[in-house]
Amino acid sequence: MSRKIAREYAYKLIFEFLFSNTVNNRTYELFKCADLDDNDIEYLEKVYSGVTANYTDLLETISHYSHGFAIDRIYKADLSALLLAIYEMKYMKDIPLSVSINEAIIIVKKYSTDKSHTFVNGILASVYKDLSKD
Repeated sequence: MSRKIAREYAYKLIFEFLFSNTVNNRTYELFKCADLDDNDIEYLEKVYSGVTANYTDLLETISHYSHGFAIDRIYKADLSALLLAIYEMKYMKDIPLSVSINEAIIIVKKYSTDKSHTFVNGILASVYKDLSKD
């Protein structure tokens, strides 16, 4: 398997989390057993637990950059990608910022609306700009 697949599994777990507000260990275990190598399992664990643990902080970041859009107005498919990418950008220094953005855009193009990728890209570009200053 690849990081791309592990990232997509993380995206799906985050998407599920948005509806239940609880970690679903059953779904997590199913994805973990899907022929992921040790590095991908480590990535999946880190991202899923990281997003859920830092959920409030990540939502505040999204809210700060989503001018005119309340969090509850953002499509959950887009919000899941934003949570994933912003978590990677803020907390996983081993992943280049541009990779997190590009992968989020690919996921949104696959799972969301035709126009969603521009919205997500705009928010992530703003996050990128601010994180690059530091």
